[in-house]
Amino acid sequence: MSEKHLSSQFDMELGGISTRVLEMGGLVESQVGQAIYALTHFNGEVASQVLISEERVNQMEMDIDADLSTIIARRQPTARDLRLLIAISKTIGNLERVGDEAARIARTVQRLINTGVSSRLRLPVNDLSFEADLATASLRKALDAFARLDTQTALEVIKDDNVIDAEFDGLMRKLITYMMEDPRTISASIDLVFVAKAIERVGDHAKNLAEQVIYIVKGTDVRHNTPDAVESIIK
Repeated sequence: MSEKHLSSQFDMELGGISTRVLEMGGLVESQVGQAIYALTHFNGEVASQVLISEERVNQMEMDIDADLSTIIARRQPTARDLRLLIAISKTIGNLERVGDEAARIARTVQRLINTGVSSRLRLPVNDLSFEADLATASLRKALDAFARLDTQTALEVIKDDNVIDAEFDGLMRKLITYMMEDPRTISASIDLVFVAKAIERVGDHAKNLAEQVIYIVKGTDVRHNTPDAVESIIK
């Protein structure tokens, strides 16, 4: 078998793995959207669908990880190809944890419904929805950056994380105010604190994905760097 043919086969394997990563990313993005819909509409059925999807996400992570191990053992890749495979392994780990956060929100919705919390109770669910929109947009952008190996888009995701963090801080202040003004909201507000944190973590995982894109392209680990430092690296 010629070296060119081997290289072509390897490229096909990498392309197939990348396609599956994007499929997994689309699934977890949908999970987050469903979880927030379940929260804003107090819909237990949709929350249950999120939990069902979690099993598929977990299986996808395991299957892709197994294929990565096989490719590394058989092909013994070097340089950028090895970086890509390492980055994919970290990427699917982050995507699986996004699915975990969506499942956490779904379980919270089920608990709120089971404890009889009224959807009419004054709670900042719309603010949570806005935070979730920011986080899912960041995740979508990170997946797009991965698909195109676009470092500029990846940089935008890293910068966007500060906006999501600021929204989270604002939500914490608002929930504390709700609890002080109306003791009936204390239990539900505490649950929503964990929801807000789960959404904030989705943004963190999107940032992690963006950092892996830069690692693939530039070969530089930019974790724990400021956005300005990352920008200087990708120039």
